[in-house]
Amino acid sequence: MEGYQNFQEKLDIKILILFILRRLPDAVTRETLTDLALSEGNAGYFEYSECLAELVDSHQVEQEGNLYKISERGARNCEIVESSLPMTVRQKMEKNIKPVADELRRRAMITASHETADSVCRVHLALSDGMGEILNLQMLCGGEEQAEKLEENFRKNAEKYYTQIMELLSRDEKV
Repeated sequence: MEGYQNFQEKLDIKILILFILRRLPDAVTRETLTDLALSEGNAGYFEYSECLAELVDSHQVEQEGNLYKISERGARNCEIVESSLPMTVRQKMEKNIKPVADELRRRAMITASHETADSVCRVHLALSDGMGEILNLQMLCGGEEQAEKLEENFRKNAEKYYTQIMELLSRDEKV
C-alpha cells in the first residue's frame, strides 16, 4: 500500500501519529515527528499538521513547546486501533522509528550540566546504563565556555570516555 492516497482519511493519519509516538521512549521535536510521519509518503503535510493539532486538542498527544509525546489516553486508544494500519506500513514505520528511539534512550542515559556560583564553575557529567549510574564525574572548570565544551563532548562520546577512564584506572601502574 504505497503512497498517501491510502491515508486520505484523517483517522488513518491520526493512528499513524499515535503509532509513532507510542514507540518512542520520550518526547520528540515536531521536526522529528514530521519526518517520521511523512517518511513513507503515507500522508500530506497539511493533512498531517491538522491531525496532529486535533490529537493535541483531544489530549491524546501532549505538547510542551516544540516537543510532542503520547498521552496515556492516546496510548490506550492507539493500542486498540493500531492494528488497522496495514502491516507493511507498521513494519516500515518501526524500521524508521528504531534509530530515533535508540538515540532518545541514549540521550536519557547521559547527564551533562554546569553551574556557576561565587565565580566557581562546576561541571557535572554522568552516564547511566539503564539500571543505574555507572559514571558520575564532577569537576571545576575555567568558566562557562569550557563547561559548555565539556558538556558537548561528553554528550557526543560518553561511552568512549567511560571506557577510557576504566582502562586508565584499571592499569597496573609502576611507581
